[in-house]
Amino acid sequence: MPAYGECHAVEIQAPRERCYAALLDAEQLPRWQRALRSARVLERDEQGRPAVLEYEVDARIKIVRYRIRQRYFPPDRIASEYLGGDFRDFGGEWRFEALGEDRTRVELDLAIDPGRLVPGPVRSLIADAVMRRALGDLKAHLEA
Repeated sequence: MPAYGECHAVEIQAPRERCYAALLDAEQLPRWQRALRSARVLERDEQGRPAVLEYEVDARIKIVRYRIRQRYFPPDRIASEYLGGDFRDFGGEWRFEALGEDRTRVELDLAIDPGRLVPGPVRSLIADAVMRRALGDLKAHLEA
């Protein structure tokens, strides 16, 4: 598996398949991912899963938009390739490891590059905040 940048993980009290499935319902993501203002499916793959998505994220300083292509490796991982938008790069993957019948280790490994005007340490802080928030929101959503 490729390494993208920084990786964070969380354990969730839910089966691996449920964790994986939560991320397939792109239209519902803004309901539980706090920073996500909108998620639009631009293309679907042959199995009907979101293939190309466009996101609008509240980055506190400004609203950022970006497009990604997703590839699926059920139920172990979902990989994303950056296609364009307000970042220089925003690619990575979600990984799901079953730790038992109803417990999953979820890892989020992302390469986030907001652009050359943002210093390296600030990029690292942005990546850390994005990943922690996304994992925390997934955990809260599935354990509610």
